[in-house]
Amino acid sequence: MNLVSKHIPSPVGPLLLGADDDHLRLIWFSTPRHPLPRNVVLEHGDNAVLRETGAQLEAYFTGSLHAFDLPLQPVGTKFQREVWSTLAQIPYGQTWSYSDVARRIGKPQAVRAVGAANGRNPIPIVLPCHRVIGADGSLTGFGGGLPTKQFLLMLEGALPSGDLFAQRDPPPS
Repeated sequence: MNLVSKHIPSPVGPLLLGADDDHLRLIWFSTPRHPLPRNVVLEHGDNAVLRETGAQLEAYFTGSLHAFDLPLQPVGTKFQREVWSTLAQIPYGQTWSYSDVARRIGKPQAVRAVGAANGRNPIPIVLPCHRVIGADGSLTGFGGGLPTKQFLLMLEGALPSGDLFAQRDPPPS
């Protein structure tokens, strides 16, 4: 899959954006947890999807955007896409646990699989995997690193400044 890509600055470090002509396909932190899939070829450039993504991320980081409206097409298994779609339902300023997400997809025993899918999210921030925390409220692994996760949750008001534990509002049953 050939993607047009560009780097943009952000408060959490440079982000690599990748898109085809119609969809955002990836956001990569400067020190990604996983390598790019073998079938992804990045060509430096720009297009309308990347420009709109950059504009919305800038608005998000200034606190003026609480919900992204971008054409997304993450590549993953059916289960991963189901988890990623559910991430988009976590309201700005709230957090859910991995078990909350597992219940929402109708697979309450799949907590570890949800965690694995969360960790493979190719479009972090926009698909807010940073809003998923441990059942005890602890911050858990994040592809951009725990300081980035903490920053994003503090930006959204889900984590008081300097607090190591998120305030959790469970999803409706």
